[in-house]
Amino acid sequence: MPMEVFSPDGTAIFLNKAALNHNGIKDASLLIGKYNILHDPACDAIFGHEVFERAFRGEVIAWPEAYVPIQSLVDRGVIDEKPHEAAIMDIYLLPLWDGERLAYVICVFNLKQVYQGFPEIARAKEYIDNHWVEKFDAHAVAGAVNLSDSSLYHLFKQQTGITPKEYYNKAKIAHIKEKLRDKSLTVDEAFSRCGSDSRGRFAKTFKKMTGMTPMDYRNSLK
Repeated sequence: MPMEVFSPDGTAIFLNKAALNHNGIKDASLLIGKYNILHDPACDAIFGHEVFERAFRGEVIAWPEAYVPIQSLVDRGVIDEKPHEAAIMDIYLLPLWDGERLAYVICVFNLKQVYQGFPEIARAKEYIDNHWVEKFDAHAVAGAVNLSDSSLYHLFKQQTGITPKEYYNKAKIAHIKEKLRDKSLTVDEAFSRCGSDSRGRFAKTFKKMTGMTPMDYRNSLK
Protein backbone atom coordinates (compact mmCIF):
# COMPACT_ATOMS: atom_id res chain seq x y z
CA MET A 1 0.00 0.00 0.00
CA PRO A 2 1.19 3.55 -0.67
CA MET A 3 2.16 5.22 2.60
CA GLU A 4 3.48 8.60 3.74
CA VAL A 5 4.79 9.61 7.15
CA PHE A 6 4.56 13.15 8.50
CA SER A 7 6.19 14.91 11.44
CA PRO A 8 3.93 16.58 14.05
CA ASP A 9 4.05 19.88 12.15
CA GLY A 10 2.75 18.20 8.94
CA THR A 11 6.04 17.94 7.03
CA ALA A 12 6.60 14.81 4.92
CA ILE A 13 9.52 12.76 6.23
CA PHE A 14 9.03 9.42 4.46
CA LEU A 15 7.32 7.91 1.40
CA ASN A 16 7.44 4.20 0.71
CA LYS A 17 8.18 2.78 -2.74
CA ALA A 18 4.51 2.09 -3.45
CA ALA A 19 3.67 5.77 -2.91
CA LEU A 20 6.46 6.86 -5.23
CA ASN A 21 5.45 4.39 -7.95
CA HIS A 22 1.72 5.18 -7.72
CA ASN A 23 2.33 8.91 -8.17
CA GLY A 24 5.17 8.60 -10.68
CA ILE A 25 7.63 10.36 -8.35
CA LYS A 26 11.22 9.53 -9.28
CA ASP A 27 12.94 11.13 -6.28
CA ALA A 28 11.47 11.22 -2.77
CA SER A 29 13.66 14.23 -1.95
CA LEU A 30 11.30 16.33 -4.07
CA LEU A 31 8.75 15.98 -1.26
CA ILE A 32 10.59 14.98 1.93
CA GLY A 33 11.24 18.03 4.06
CA LYS A 34 9.54 20.27 1.47
CA TYR A 35 5.88 19.22 1.40
CA ASN A 36 3.54 20.02 4.29
CA ILE A 37 0.12 18.40 4.22
CA LEU A 38 -1.28 21.07 6.55
CA HIS A 39 -0.37 23.76 4.01
CA ASP A 40 -1.69 22.05 0.89
CA PRO A 41 -4.65 23.92 -0.67
CA ALA A 42 -5.38 20.95 -2.96
CA CYS A 43 -5.93 18.65 0.04
CA ASP A 44 -7.98 21.32 1.79
CA ALA A 45 -10.21 21.63 -1.29
CA ILE A 46 -10.86 17.87 -1.41
CA PHE A 47 -11.17 16.99 2.26
CA GLY A 48 -11.38 20.24 4.19
CA HIS A 49 -8.56 21.52 6.39
CA GLU A 50 -10.27 20.42 9.60
CA VAL A 51 -9.84 16.73 8.71
CA PHE A 52 -6.06 17.03 8.77
CA GLU A 53 -6.07 19.26 11.85
CA ARG A 54 -7.98 16.53 13.71
CA ALA A 55 -5.42 13.90 12.71
CA PHE A 56 -2.54 16.07 13.92
CA ARG A 57 -4.39 16.60 17.19
CA GLY A 58 -4.28 12.83 17.65
CA GLU A 59 -7.53 11.54 16.16
CA VAL A 60 -7.59 8.47 13.89
CA ILE A 61 -9.25 9.46 10.60
CA ALA A 62 -10.75 7.11 8.00
CA TRP A 63 -11.97 8.55 4.70
CA PRO A 64 -13.51 5.85 2.49
CA GLU A 65 -13.51 6.00 -1.30
CA ALA A 66 -11.94 9.44 -1.68
CA TYR A 67 -11.53 10.80 -5.21
CA VAL A 68 -7.93 12.03 -5.39
CA PRO A 69 -6.68 13.84 -8.54
CA ILE A 70 -2.97 14.07 -9.23
CA GLN A 71 -2.78 17.43 -11.04
CA SER A 72 -1.38 19.22 -7.96
CA LEU A 73 1.88 17.20 -8.22
CA VAL A 74 2.34 18.48 -11.75
CA ASP A 75 1.52 22.03 -10.68
CA ARG A 76 4.18 21.87 -7.95
CA GLY A 77 6.81 20.45 -10.34
CA VAL A 78 7.15 17.16 -8.46
CA ILE A 79 6.31 15.16 -11.60
CA ASP A 80 6.50 16.15 -15.26
CA GLU A 81 3.44 14.26 -16.46
CA LYS A 82 0.58 12.45 -14.79
CA PRO A 83 0.76 8.62 -14.58
CA HIS A 84 -3.03 8.71 -14.23
CA GLU A 85 -5.80 11.29 -13.88
CA ALA A 86 -7.09 10.34 -10.44
CA ALA A 87 -7.65 7.44 -8.08
CA ILE A 88 -10.39 6.24 -5.77
CA MET A 89 -8.89 5.16 -2.45
CA ASP A 90 -9.62 4.61 1.20
CA ILE A 91 -7.41 6.98 3.20
CA TYR A 92 -6.37 6.40 6.81
CA LEU A 93 -4.58 8.98 8.97
CA LEU A 94 -3.00 7.22 11.94
CA PRO A 95 -1.34 9.27 14.72
CA LEU A 96 1.53 7.58 16.57
CA TRP A 97 2.43 8.68 20.07
CA ASP A 98 5.65 8.72 22.08
CA GLY A 99 4.18 8.78 25.56
CA GLU A 100 2.01 11.91 25.62
CA ARG A 101 3.79 13.49 22.65
CA LEU A 102 2.63 13.09 19.06
CA ALA A 103 5.56 11.52 17.21
CA TYR A 104 4.24 10.95 13.68
CA VAL A 105 1.11 10.80 11.57
CA ILE A 106 1.07 7.93 9.09
CA CYS A 107 -1.13 8.24 5.99
CA VAL A 108 -2.03 4.90 4.38
CA PHE A 109 -3.82 4.61 1.03
CA ASN A 110 -5.92 1.59 0.02
CA LEU A 111 -6.27 1.89 -3.76
CA LYS A 112 -9.69 0.94 -5.12
CA GLN A 113 -9.67 2.31 -8.67
CA VAL A 114 -7.25 4.23 -10.90
CA TYR A 115 -8.53 6.45 -13.69
CA GLN A 116 -6.38 6.78 -16.78
CA GLY A 117 -6.70 8.98 -19.86
CA PHE A 118 -8.33 12.33 -20.45
CA PRO A 119 -9.91 14.13 -17.46
CA GLU A 120 -13.35 13.88 -19.08
CA ILE A 121 -13.02 10.10 -19.34
CA ALA A 122 -11.80 9.83 -15.76
CA ARG A 123 -14.83 11.80 -14.60
CA ALA A 124 -17.16 9.73 -16.78
CA LYS A 125 -15.81 6.52 -15.22
CA GLU A 126 -16.22 8.01 -11.76
CA TYR A 127 -19.81 9.01 -12.56
CA ILE A 128 -20.65 5.50 -13.78
CA ASP A 129 -18.95 3.92 -10.75
CA ASN A 130 -21.14 6.07 -8.51
CA HIS A 131 -24.39 5.37 -10.42
CA TRP A 132 -24.04 1.72 -11.45
CA VAL A 133 -27.09 0.66 -9.41
CA GLU A 134 -29.29 2.91 -11.57
CA LYS A 135 -30.36 2.29 -15.15
CA PHE A 136 -27.66 3.36 -17.58
CA ASP A 137 -28.26 6.87 -18.94
CA ALA A 138 -25.73 7.92 -21.59
CA HIS A 139 -27.10 11.47 -21.65
CA ALA A 140 -26.63 11.87 -17.90
CA VAL A 141 -23.04 10.60 -18.11
CA ALA A 142 -22.24 13.00 -20.96
CA GLY A 143 -23.85 15.89 -19.11
CA ALA A 144 -21.80 15.17 -16.00
CA VAL A 145 -18.57 15.72 -17.96
CA ASN A 146 -19.84 18.53 -20.23
CA LEU A 147 -19.64 16.57 -23.47
CA SER A 148 -22.23 15.71 -26.07
CA ASP A 149 -23.45 12.14 -26.14
CA SER A 150 -21.62 11.39 -29.39
CA SER A 151 -18.38 13.07 -28.27
CA LEU A 152 -18.36 11.07 -25.05
CA TYR A 153 -19.04 7.81 -26.92
CA HIS A 154 -16.20 8.28 -29.40
CA LEU A 155 -13.68 9.66 -26.89
CA PHE A 156 -14.48 6.95 -24.33
CA LYS A 157 -14.15 4.20 -26.93
CA GLN A 158 -10.91 5.70 -28.23
CA GLN A 159 -9.37 5.92 -24.76
CA THR A 160 -10.61 2.69 -23.18
CA GLY A 161 -11.44 0.35 -26.06
CA ILE A 162 -15.02 -0.05 -24.81
CA THR A 163 -18.16 2.10 -24.82
CA PRO A 164 -19.59 3.82 -21.72
CA LYS A 165 -22.43 1.28 -21.70
CA GLU A 166 -19.96 -1.62 -21.76
CA TYR A 167 -18.03 -0.03 -18.88
CA TYR A 168 -21.32 0.29 -16.98
CA ASN A 169 -22.17 -3.36 -17.67
CA LYS A 170 -18.78 -4.51 -16.38
CA ALA A 171 -19.15 -2.44 -13.22
CA LYS A 172 -22.68 -3.69 -12.54
CA ILE A 173 -21.75 -7.32 -13.16
CA ALA A 174 -18.83 -7.03 -10.74
CA HIS A 175 -21.25 -5.88 -8.03
CA ILE A 176 -23.78 -8.60 -8.87
CA LYS A 177 -21.04 -11.23 -8.62
CA GLU A 178 -20.13 -9.85 -5.20
CA LYS A 179 -23.75 -10.20 -4.04
CA LEU A 180 -24.02 -13.69 -5.52
CA ARG A 181 -21.09 -14.74 -3.34
CA ASP A 182 -23.25 -13.95 -0.31
CA LYS A 183 -25.04 -17.26 0.25
CA SER A 184 -27.55 -15.58 2.59
CA LEU A 185 -29.08 -13.91 -0.47
CA THR A 186 -31.15 -15.63 -3.13
CA VAL A 187 -30.26 -14.92 -6.76
CA ASP A 188 -33.35 -12.70 -7.00
CA GLU A 189 -32.25 -10.74 -3.91
CA ALA A 190 -28.70 -10.38 -5.19
CA PHE A 191 -29.98 -8.82 -8.42
CA SER A 192 -32.55 -6.69 -6.61
CA ARG A 193 -29.89 -5.13 -4.39
CA CYS A 194 -28.04 -4.17 -7.56
CA GLY A 195 -31.10 -2.52 -9.10
CA SER A 196 -31.90 -5.34 -11.53
CA ASP A 197 -34.25 -8.26 -12.05
CA SER A 198 -32.73 -11.74 -12.24
CA ARG A 199 -35.30 -12.63 -14.89
CA GLY A 200 -34.97 -9.37 -16.79
CA ARG A 201 -32.81 -7.98 -19.56
CA PHE A 202 -29.67 -7.60 -17.46
CA ALA A 203 -29.68 -11.31 -16.61
CA LYS A 204 -29.13 -11.91 -20.34
CA THR A 205 -26.29 -9.37 -20.30
CA PHE A 206 -24.79 -11.22 -17.34
CA LYS A 207 -24.83 -14.51 -19.25
CA LYS A 208 -23.47 -12.91 -22.41
CA MET A 209 -20.51 -11.34 -20.59
CA THR A 210 -19.69 -14.17 -18.18
CA GLY A 211 -20.73 -17.21 -20.20
CA MET A 212 -22.89 -18.37 -17.28
CA THR A 213 -26.37 -17.77 -15.96
CA PRO A 214 -26.46 -16.16 -12.49
CA MET A 215 -27.35 -19.53 -10.96
CA ASP A 216 -24.55 -21.26 -12.83
CA TYR A 217 -22.14 -18.63 -11.53
CA ARG A 218 -23.31 -19.18 -7.97
CA ASN A 219 -23.00 -22.95 -8.33
CA SER A 220 -19.48 -22.54 -9.72
CA LEU A 221 -18.43 -20.95 -6.44
CA LYS A 222 -18.99 -24.27 -4.67
